Amino acid sequence: MSRALRIGPRAAAALVLVTLIGIAAFGWPLLADRQSGLAHSQDAPWLFAALLPLLVAVVVATIADQGMDAKAVAMLGVLAAVGAALRPLGAGTAGLEPMFFLMVLSGRVLGPAFGFVLGSVTMFASALLTGGVGPWMPFQMLALGWFALGAGLLPGPERIRGRAELLMLAAYGCAGSFAYGTVMNLQGWVLLQGMGQGVSFHPGDPVGANLARFAAYCLATSLGWDLGRAVLTVVLTLALGGTVLKALRRATRKAAFDAPVSFDPGAESGPRHSPKRAQPATEGDIPAPGR
Repeated sequence: MSRALRIGPRAAAALVLVTLIGIAAFGWPLLADRQSGLAHSQDAPWLFAALLPLLVAVVVATIADQGMDAKAVAMLGVLAAVGAALRPLGAGTAGLEPMFFLMVLSGRVLGPAFGFVLGSVTMFASALLTGGVGPWMPFQMLALGWFALGAGLLPGPERIRGRAELLMLAAYGCAGSFAYGTVMNLQGWVLLQGMGQGVSFHPGDPVGANLARFAAYCLATSLGWDLGRAVLTVVLTLALGGTVLKALRRATRKAAFDAPVSFDPGAESGPRHSPKRAQPATEGDIPAPGR
């Protein structure tokens, strides 16, 4: 049985740090006063500048914790490329984004740290591929990273396998699709004002009042998009999940990411065997003329 790449203390610390930065980036306008001069779109360069080194830190920390090696990094690149290629297939129509089911299965097989980095890198690559680069991109990278990370935190495959595992992953994909849309709504909602007293963001108002307006905004604007994403993720997970899980687990077993690496100290100090040298011919070895 293949095992997910374990998350060590340094990788966990990097993930906690990037999560705290992400929560602050998404939620700080709710705590801002009326005179703060909200310009949430201007957060993007700062968030992107903080996110990239933290992604590298997660990878380096996981490598240092002996959970990810060169083969895992290579698989990260392959899966990110596949996920980026899947995104344009839906073209954003009605929220249909087929790459979400791949993030669920990859996070499930390869673990939370791998899943977070994969989700962020996939969103970055797909944004470059589809021309979707904008102030929303670093927020999308964080949100999709959290989505794939959550799949890696589900109960392990040694406890749930077969049909029950697919049902669990489909349920998570459905809930995670709505959560992704809700989190991304929070990024854009604070920029949209004047839509009506019941759904607009009011800087300086109590957090509870703004959250009530935010819930009304989500129901009125994005529920259909989130529903399309959730339905497609569930359908693809149930239809293709078993095959993709087997392929990912087979690749993980063959790559042997978690195989311990050991060095034999005797290999350096032991006797060295060098190829035999040709001995010089003696007089008796040289045939006499005419023989």
